[in-house]
Amino acid sequence: MNKEKIARKIYSKYSFDQVSHKMHLLGIDDINKTINFLNLRLITSIIIFFMIIYFIDWGYIFGPIVVLLYYFFLPDLTIDGEIKKRRHKLEYEAMYFFEILTLSLESGNNLYNAITITCNNIDSELSNEFKKMMNDINYGKSFTEAINALKARIPSDTINNILLNIRESNMFGNSIIGTLNNQLDYLRESKILETKAYISKIPLKISVISVIFFIPLLLLLILGPVLINYLG
Repeated sequence: MNKEKIARKIYSKYSFDQVSHKMHLLGIDDINKTINFLNLRLITSIIIFFMIIYFIDWGYIFGPIVVLLYYFFLPDLTIDGEIKKRRHKLEYEAMYFFEILTLSLESGNNLYNAITITCNNIDSELSNEFKKMMNDINYGKSFTEAINALKARIPSDTINNILLNIRESNMFGNSIIGTLNNQLDYLRESKILETKAYISKIPLKISVISVIFFIPLLLLLILGPVLINYLG
């Protein structure tokens, strides 16, 4: 706790909360990870500043600009890429997880037991996040508090919409099964659209590769003998 208090005095509230939020989206609850990242960013910024001043002419002009850009955009350049990978992974796991959860509910289990059964039968990152949620409930949090904490760790709007619907259904007594079936249909449609978008990009990628690699090679094969005769 003392380490966190010291860090909050050194770094602005915005910087601390921004990095802490991004760490939560990576599934990291350890506050020391946030502090270590902030310390590393500060130390490397200082090193880069003095290196620019020492090795580059007019470094005292370019140094502050480069360091400020590095300092403020480093979380976006490093952590955001990992968050995006995690979002795709969780969304890939979501369909199977929620299908099993729906089947467990249709078998007559209540929501708590259905989530427990689903987590025990699925080994995935999303399942581990739900296990953390169930542990929070076992340690005294309400279902609403636990699912809100889960939402804070999930970087996917699609999954968070499902969690929101589960929370609302649990609060107001609506049909959770119907809600999950609707959300599963949405997940399937989203996956189909994503696949179609990926397929539509393939011809463009092939065209770019052709321009970069095959056309120069083809020109070399065609013009090679002409150039050899000319130089000979």
